[in-house]
Amino acid sequence: MPGPDTSILHATAVAVGERAVLIVGASGSGKSSLALEMLARGGVLVADDRVILTGSTTGVLLSCPEPLLGLIEARGVGLLHTTHRSPVALSLVVDMDQTESERLPPHRTITYLSQTFPLLHNVDNRHFTSAILQYLRCSGRADEQP
Repeated sequence: MPGPDTSILHATAVAVGERAVLIVGASGSGKSSLALEMLARGGVLVADDRVILTGSTTGVLLSCPEPLLGLIEARGVGLLHTTHRSPVALSLVVDMDQTESERLPPHRTITYLSQTFPLLHNVDNRHFTSAILQYLRCSGRADEQP
């Protein structure tokens, strides 16, 4: 059972270097599909289906429950093996249940374990995966505080 500084979410997480995106949304919303696109472009899986969030002095760390290490679901294909890495620091959250309607969206945030993180809504465009990867590689949006 998770402690006060730990939570388990139905989500997916992908790392780029020392930073990770937490992808949340309902079953069938495209969490694993987005993660697979990120993996194909150089991301590394942290966890698929269940993600452990653990508070630390430097932020929130994401990791994978032992039985799911290195596995990701590809609908219509099955469970696939992949390289994996954890723990990794949470840097960004993407909500697949919300669709972005703004060309230049406002800053949104979400709080996990008493810490606040940037939040993006799902973008129905081919560039979304590349944009998330670039966000993680380059420490966020140009109009955000470093």
